[in-house]
Amino acid sequence: MLRDAAIFAAGLFAWTVVEYLIHGTLAHAHRTIVTARHMVHHRDPSAVFAIRLWPFVALLWLIGLASWGFGGPMIFFDGLLMGFAAYEFVHYRIHFRTPASNFEAGLRARHLAHHTSAPGAWFGVTSRLWDIVCGSEPEPSRQDALLARAATIAPLQCPSNFSRLTRWIAAWR
Repeated sequence: MLRDAAIFAAGLFAWTVVEYLIHGTLAHAHRTIVTARHMVHHRDPSAVFAIRLWPFVALLWLIGLASWGFGGPMIFFDGLLMGFAAYEFVHYRIHFRTPASNFEAGLRARHLAHHTSAPGAWFGVTSRLWDIVCGSEPEPSRQDALLARAATIAPLQCPSNFSRLTRWIAAWR
């Protein structure tokens, strides 16, 4: 049980690395298939969900289950997927909700500063760990001003692209 919890936690932690690599490397540092989709989000922050990715993720989960059963690799993958789900939830809250805590306010200010003033910095959405490790935070002399400006941005009041998914699900009922 403790071993499984540790494996799951390792998957959750691994998500922070994957998130940073996808956002910083595949979406910003290099021109990839991710770049075009991500730039849509920069132009329209209401497009926050990786909706088209979830069927692919579900397929990978089924393949993993068929390959590994409920063993260690699958537990790790489940932790990774939980990290992805948490990212989706946090990312939605950053754009559409008033922060519920100082921690959330900090994540929100960093991400909105990334959107508005520092697109080459602050790639971690759920954690700043890899921004610190990889040196992708803005220079300290700029951080306070960028964060203060971002903290004044009101949550979005428009529907997100998540509403398209809920309408699609409702249509299938």
